[in-house]
Amino acid sequence: MTESDTLSRLRLPAIADADDTALAQRLQHLLDHKTKPPGSLGRIEQLARQLGLILASEAPVLQAPQMVVCAADHGLVAQGVSAFPQEVTRQMVENFLAGGAAVSVLARQHAIALTVVDCGVAHDFAARPGLLVRKVAHGAADSACGPAMSPAQCAEAIACGMALVRELPGNTLLLGEMGIGNSSAAALLTARLTGQDIAACTGSGTGMAGPALAHKLRVLQSVYLRHAQARTPLAALAALGGLEIATLVGVVLQGARERRVLVVDGFITTAAVLVAQALAPAVRSYCVFSHLSGERGHAVALAHLGVRPLLELGLRLGEGSGAALAWPLLQSASLLLREMASFAGAGVSNRGELPG
Repeated sequence: MTESDTLSRLRLPAIADADDTALAQRLQHLLDHKTKPPGSLGRIEQLARQLGLILASEAPVLQAPQMVVCAADHGLVAQGVSAFPQEVTRQMVENFLAGGAAVSVLARQHAIALTVVDCGVAHDFAARPGLLVRKVAHGAADSACGPAMSPAQCAEAIACGMALVRELPGNTLLLGEMGIGNSSAAALLTARLTGQDIAACTGSGTGMAGPALAHKLRVLQSVYLRHAQARTPLAALAALGGLEIATLVGVVLQGARERRVLVVDGFITTAAVLVAQALAPAVRSYCVFSHLSGERGHAVALAHLGVRPLLELGLRLGEGSGAALAWPLLQSASLLLREMASFAGAGVSNRGELPG
């Protein structure tokens, strides 16, 4: 299957930019006339304006937020690029479903619906609430030996992500992931799509340091060179990525098509956004970037996208944990835009209206 065949099979949705000059001006007027000095709520005002633009409303309401955690395994783990064994992917999926993972706790705290998606875990799970099985394969192949996915597998994973969004309620998606070895896939994709050196995109992942981190970098340099011809977004995704990242690409594309707010977590979910944005540039306008990860490559990806995240807490857990932590900021921004009084409505004097 060629890349053009893949694109044709996917039927990628047309995505319009969320920006609307007239609406942006109305939103800014509303914010400037709230009972406060102009701009005094800083970046919360920018966030409120973005939410209004995404949801095409002067009074945006965030409805039925959905945390989507896509999970899959990576054959590249066989090359010693992770401090944890592949089996941990399966174990963490069980932990998510049992409610014991960080993202499970945070989703529960903030009343965010949590859906775990088996995109390609090397294990067959018993059916249960909260789990969707959309398994394309039992893990991506070892990209040190060949492409991580075939073009057909890559296309199927993207299509699964698009279909998944169509099944979910609400207007807000929070992006999460799980997959031992996926910081390596994200580093490879980030380097390829940004043009930066692989060393600038490679971090500790599950806690690699010293000789172990040096080994990881050597492996990734070799993989990067092996797939030097995979330069287009889909070719790079198939050669270097993972099934959960490809599924997230579909989630992002369909979420933007449906004008949903996309709350991006950390390094791995941002790598998925890099691919989606390369396929459909308007995608970026629907994305709220929750935090700056402690993973080195995340700053590279964010700089390439030209965006600034809401938080900087040194997080590098993944799962969607940073997106969940940022969620109250989105709630506050939308509430302030809807409910905060204007000077005229509250009978409060505005600038220049006071005597003298």
